[in-house]
Formats: sequence, structure tokens, C-alpha cells
Amino acid sequence: MSTPPGPPTPPPPGRPTPPAAPLVTGSGAGEKGLKNGALGLVSSVAIGLASTAPAYSLAATLGIIVAGVGLQAPIITILGFVPMLLIAYAYKELNASDPDCGTTFTWAARAFGPRTGWLGGWGIVVADIIVMANLAQIAGVYGFRLFGLDSLAENTTWTTLAGVVWIIVMTWICYIGIEISAALQRWLLTIEIIMLVLMSVTALVKVYGSNPPETAIQVSASWFNPFEVSSSSALTSGILAAVFIYWGWDTAVSVNEETADSARTPGRAAVISTVLLLAIYALVATASQAFAGVGTEGIGLGNPDNSEDVLSSLGSAIFGDSGFGGFLTKLLIFMVLTSSAASTQTTILPTARTTFSMAAHKAVPSQFARVHARHQTPTWSTVGMGIASIAFYVLLTSISDNVLADSIASVGLGIAFYYGLTGFACVWYYRRVLTRSAKDFIFKGVLPLLGGLMLLYFFCYAAFDVYAQPDYGSTTVDLPLFGETGGVTVIGIGALLLGVVLMLVQWAVQGSWFRHPDVPVSAADPESAPRS
Repeated sequence: MSTPPGPPTPPPPGRPTPPAAPLVTGSGAGEKGLKNGALGLVSSVAIGLASTAPAYSLAATLGIIVAGVGLQAPIITILGFVPMLLIAYAYKELNASDPDCGTTFTWAARAFGPRTGWLGGWGIVVADIIVMANLAQIAGVYGFRLFGLDSLAENTTWTTLAGVVWIIVMTWICYIGIEISAALQRWLLTIEIIMLVLMSVTALVKVYGSNPPETAIQVSASWFNPFEVSSSSALTSGILAAVFIYWGWDTAVSVNEETADSARTPGRAAVISTVLLLAIYALVATASQAFAGVGTEGIGLGNPDNSEDVLSSLGSAIFGDSGFGGFLTKLLIFMVLTSSAASTQTTILPTARTTFSMAAHKAVPSQFARVHARHQTPTWSTVGMGIASIAFYVLLTSISDNVLADSIASVGLGIAFYYGLTGFACVWYYRRVLTRSAKDFIFKGVLPLLGGLMLLYFFCYAAFDVYAQPDYGSTTVDLPLFGETGGVTVIGIGALLLGVVLMLVQWAVQGSWFRHPDVPVSAADPESAPRS
């Protein structure tokens, strides 16, 4: 029998005590050195909601939806919720068994193998880096508009500089601690929701008041009838646009290893976030349409001049330009600014944690798995996300505004790819227990499968039909064999194919990865244990 080791030998007198050993991280859930238990349910929901940037998403998308489906815009915003809720349940069920911050990367790797998992992680990274360019640009433009500097807001150099500053500031906040990030999100989100509700209620009161605006139309049941949409292609295109406004709630799950009760809270936060978004979007879409109508002139939601930002024109019409109304109009502009800024911050969080988890599992260079000893946040992954976002943003703005616009439009393909993959991963991961109970069959099988199939359809329809048309978007590319192809498809599919190349390079350098033992299906969910 060996003798138990005694206490460590103290250092010789006069010599300083050696520094503590660096933080050692493992690859399993909760073993990576992140700050466990830093977030509760409220903070997780706030992060999930803020990541979608409700005000910014509505400002940039509502006009596009109206242009496609007319008065049925409210039901389209509701239908866009369906695939998101189904995929939210996939996240919830997978997180219950394996609360790893790599989310889609980790779960797809366990279900389908390391190569598929790597591509799922790349889908998250590429979608977030692309959208960061748009968020930074919006933050820069609205920052100048807030102070009445419209000439600077229209200057590409100044808006690019302001956008870069926003990315740096939000990267720094994410670097110094998840709790600070969550606290900031709660305050910004509170302002955002209060203003959206206030705008909607004020608009409806004026519509049904004694002196409604000339554009006003009272709410009708036909607005909520999808069969009133002119064509199936218009319906599909509208839902595809609506899906974008719900994207981002999965950030609540990507911070699972820093959340109290990591097996349950993040999944609940994801589902709650999508339901709250449904209520917000349905209210704002209905109220805005009732007040402004769907005309193509003035404040009409169908006016192409307002399609990229319907809230700015609505704000002054609803609240007025002077007195307290003028203050509220300015506050509405501030709200869109904070919405894009908040989303900038919460877009950094999931990307940094995805690459952090990939590094911990040896799927990308190990430097990206470093954790700050005091802040307990990913270091290289967080800073790397900020640098990559700045580089991509500056590169595209220096090339062409048209390329930037088509790059942003292509982000929907990345979203549909990794969300859909998560749905299929859930079904396959739990395939052996689906027939054990009706609950397992529905929540681990049917709902995630339907969500995955819907997003697969949207991906194919968008990539090979809508976005591929030469007259769609702002750029075209003459491809061998395919001819003139819309730039949105070329950029979106090209970005995903770049991931295949990078994966093969990493495989050649690193060899096989994801060697962490499989997490049993019953690890965090006793009810899902396979029958013996």
C-alpha cells in the first residue's frame, strides 16, 4: 500500500511563492473553466430576446414583408414563429442531455459525426460574422441620427468608423464578464420593449380615435388569414423573411455553461424567448399596419423608400416632432440604436463560445480554448470574433455597398442551415427512445423533425430559386455551368462551402477530433433513458 502524499513543501525562505497553475480546461460540459451559475432564467431570457434585436429586426424587415404579402403581414410574422418554436424545442431537449456551449457543433457531432458537427459550428460562425457587419452599420447610422448629424449618417467612411467603434466596445464588454453583459442587456431590452409597446398602443389609439390619420385602416380578420396571400411563392418568401426576425434566441443556450441549472434553464429560456417575440412582433406589425397602411407613398409600409427602416418614419407620424412627442421620436431612434448595439454584443457571445467549444474539442487551434483567469470568459475566441467582424465589415464597405447588402441578405441561408441541422440532430440523437412515450415522440421527434424539414425547404427554396435569380439583390456572378446567378446565393452558399475547405484543412493538420466520450442520453434527463 502506498503512503498518502503529505502537504506540499513550502518554498525556501526569501523566495516568492510560485504563481498558481494556469486554469486547466476540459472538453466536457461544465469543465471548460467558464463561470458556472452566473446567469439565471431572467438574464437568459433577456439575452435570448436581445440577440434577436426586435426593434432593429422589425425596422429592417416589416416593410419587406408588406411589399411581398400586403395586408397579410401580421399573419406572416406569426407563421415565421412556427419553425423557430419547433427548433427551440430541439435546443431544449438536446441541452437537457448535453449542456455544452458548442450547441449545434457539439450535438451534430454526437449525432452524425465530427465532420457534420464542424460544419454546424461553422454555420453559426459565418452567420454571426456576416450579420455583425449590418448591425455595426445600423449602430453607426443611428448614432449619428440620434444627434441630428444626418450628413455623417450618409457618409460611408464615418458610419464605418462608428460601426468599428461599436464592435470594439461590445467585444470589450463581452470580454470582461458575462454578468456585466447580461446586466446591460436587461436595461437595453427594457427600454426597447417599453418603446415598442408604447408606439403600438399610441398608434392603435389614434386609429380608433375621433380623428384617425388618413392612412389608417382598422384591423381586419383577413389580416390573419394566410390563404388571402396572392400566391404560394409570395407566402413562402414572406415566411422566409419573417424567420430572420426571430433568429438569435439560441444565444440563451450558447451561454448554458455559465447558467444556473444548465440542463434546464437555457432550454426554457429559448422557448420563452420565442413566445415573447411572437407577442411583440404580432402587436407591432398589426399596430403599424393599422396606422400607416400598406401604401407605396408617405409613411405607408409598402413605400420602397422606407423598406430598410419603417420605424423612423412611423415614429414622427405617431408621436409628433415637437414637445414630448419629439422626445419620444428621438427615444424611438435611440431604441433602434440600442437594439442593434445589444444584438452586436449578443452576437459575439454565441460565436465566441462556439469556437471556444470547438477548440476544447480539438476541432480548431487550441489557443481559442483559453479562458481569462479572473473574468472566466473566452479570451482568444471573444477577441477573435471582434477582429474577424471588423475585418469583414471594413472589407465589404471598401469594396461595395451592393456586396455588403447581398452579404447581409445571404445570412438567412446560414441560419436555416444550422437551425435545421440542430432539428435533425435532435431526432437522430434520441432515436432509440422516441417510442417510449408520447412525450418523447412529440418533443424529441416530431417537433424537431418538422422544424428541420421546414428550414430545409426554406433553405433550398431561397438558395436555388429566390436568391439565385439574377435580378434578386444588388449583384450577380457569372458562374461556370450555371450562368448568371444572384450574388446572395453565391455569397451564402460560397460561405458555407468555405467551411468545407477549412474543415478539411483542419482535419489534415489536427487529425480526428471530438474525442470526448459520448454523453449518455440519460445523463441529464432520466426520463429519456433507453429501455434495457
